Order: sequence, then C-alpha cells, then structure tokens
Amino acid sequence: MRDFVETRRPFGYFVHHQGRGHAERCASLVNALPGSRPVTIFCARDDIFPALRDGVEIRRIPSLFEATGAERSGLDGLPTPETVHCAPLGWPGIRQAMAMMAGWFSEADPALMICDVSAEVAQLARICSVPHVKVLQHGDRSDAGHRAAYDGAVGLLAPFAAELAQPDWPAGIRQRIHFAGGLGLRPGAVARDAARRRLGLDPAARIALILTGGGGNGWSTAPFGVAARSFPDWQWLSIGAMQGDWHTTAGDNLVHKGWVETPEEHIAAADLVISSAGNTTCAQILRAGKPWIVVPEWRYFDEQLEKARTLGRAGVALHLDHMPSSAHAWRRVVDQALRTHAPEAQKALISPDAASNAARWLDRLIPESPTTIATEGEFA
Repeated sequence: MRDFVETRRPFGYFVHHQGRGHAERCASLVNALPGSRPVTIFCARDDIFPALRDGVEIRRIPSLFEATGAERSGLDGLPTPETVHCAPLGWPGIRQAMAMMAGWFSEADPALMICDVSAEVAQLARICSVPHVKVLQHGDRSDAGHRAAYDGAVGLLAPFAAELAQPDWPAGIRQRIHFAGGLGLRPGAVARDAARRRLGLDPAARIALILTGGGGNGWSTAPFGVAARSFPDWQWLSIGAMQGDWHTTAGDNLVHKGWVETPEEHIAAADLVISSAGNTTCAQILRAGKPWIVVPEWRYFDEQLEKARTLGRAGVALHLDHMPSSAHAWRRVVDQALRTHAPEAQKALISPDAASNAARWLDRLIPESPTTIATEGEFA
C-alpha cells in the first residue's frame, strides 16, 4: 500500500548577513509558514539564525559584499550601471553565489523568492521567472536599482507598522506593501522588575541604556561620558558596539558591557533608552514602551536617518541627528524625551501576530494547489 503526503512548492529566501535583524525576521517568518512548505535560505552565514522548524535548510553562499582576494584586477575603474548597487566586475564570489541561487531556481521550481535584502538578487529572481517579494527598508530608495527591484516584485514586505511609512513613497509602492510591525521579535515582553533581577541591577536606580545593533561599529564613548557626568544620580549602561575615545572622562556610573545576548532584558530594565535606528532595535524599544532618544548611525541610502525621522514624526521617539555635545544639551534632550513619552502609541506599532499575518499574506500572493506525493507505507 502507499501513503499520500501533501506538499507545497518551496519558498526561497535570501538573507543579508549584516547584523542580526535580517536573520531574525527570516526565522520568525519561515517558522510561521505551514510545515508542509519547504524553505531554502541562502546566506553567507549560517550561525546568525534563531532556531528554525523542520523543512527549512540554510545554504551558505559566498558573500555578495566582501572581497575574497581572488578578484580580477583592473576592472574597478569601470562604471557601475544605475540599475545595480553592489555588482563589481571580476568577483568570483558574486558569480558563484548567483549561480547557486539560479541553479536552485531551475531545480526546485520555487513558488516564491523572498529577498532581504539585495536589489541584485531580487532582479535575478525576476530574470529567472521566479516571483519574488522584496523586503522594504527605510531610506532614499528612489534610484533605478531599487525601483527595478520593487517594480518586478509581486509584493513588498515592510517589517514595521504602516504609521512608520515614509511620506515620499508613491501610491504605487504603498498599495503593494504588507506592513508587519514587530516581525522578528522574540515572543513575550519582559517586565521591568524581572529584568532587573535577572541582570542584577538595583530595583530603585534610575537607569539609562545606550544601545547599538550589530550592523555597524557603534558610536564613540565621549558623548556618553558627558551624559553620565550630567546625571550623576543615574546608572548609565551601554550594550553593543562602542568605539573608545581617550578623552571620554567617564565616571563610575557609566559601564560599557559590549555585545550581550539579552537586549530585550536590558531595554525592559531601563528608564530611558538612547539607541541607533536599526529595525529590530526599534521594534524592541517600541514594544517595551520606553522613553527614547533615537540617533541614526550611517547606513547605505540613509536607511537609519529616514527611519529615525519617521519615528520622530509619529511621536514615538525623540529624533536627534547627532549626539548632544554638552552637559546642558544632554539635560535638555533627556527632559524632553521624558516629558513627551507616549508608551501606548509606541506599543500600538507592534503586532503580536506580525509573523503569522505575514505568512498568510505570502501564501495568498501565490495561489497554488498542494502537490500530492506518493510514499511507500501502509495505510492506518
């Protein structure tokens, strides 16, 4: 006798390996897809992903963004077309990575390719006649490369709430976006008192947290030495990347902890957060509902700058273009952040069902009937 098992055509998923946010939202999304949907993830790293369900595999590909030393010389001076961003000539790693994905397209006949993020990979999927969804990030994406990636997509996935859309996005873009505020967050918010107990922090202290994500080199320490001296009765903690300055002159109430695996607990424990504008970092702070000063780090296409501007316009964070440079400036912005704090507005931008809703949206984009496969075995 033979058993019959329902299966579905696979999804592909390209994940940029910069920082952790791309991998975290990928895991959240693929784990919410039906178990009968196989998923193949293409990424230059396989050690940045949270736990993945059965039926999901990771295929390591060469980095599209880093030289290996085997590149052909003499081609760097050739101009780059406006339709691509990172496509230098003579890079064997890029050629091998694209070949691996194109070969899988041919072999697996995928129902969909999700791109988070690369305009070139998105265009590769379209050229190979594979429907693709492009993850949408903030920034000035009006160039020809981004427009080609967006125009060729069957849908756009924004890992943030609709209230944080950029006002300059045209209607043709807006109507194709599925907003998923909170996509990639670990389930369950952390309570302040419990977080302080677990971290060994004084339950009565006033704590300011300085937070940078994993996608860059962080800030220099000098501004926070000024901040800590301006508020000597506060405990100042920093987590994430931080660059030292010989002239920081910090007091004992400023502690740099470096990279930690518990950013949510540190955010929950804080009375004030000063952060960069990475997507996961922002979602974690919004869910915690904390007084918040957001200062963008440099990113391609002004991604963090535009994200910080949308947060300021929405009234959920105090947006600064740079760190305060004096004690009186720090006192002014901290007072403003505490006075204008709107915790309910912050929390409203996070959906606890972001992953499941996005998974259903993806399934609706590609109408198909499950495939029935015969397997050896006996009927029960």
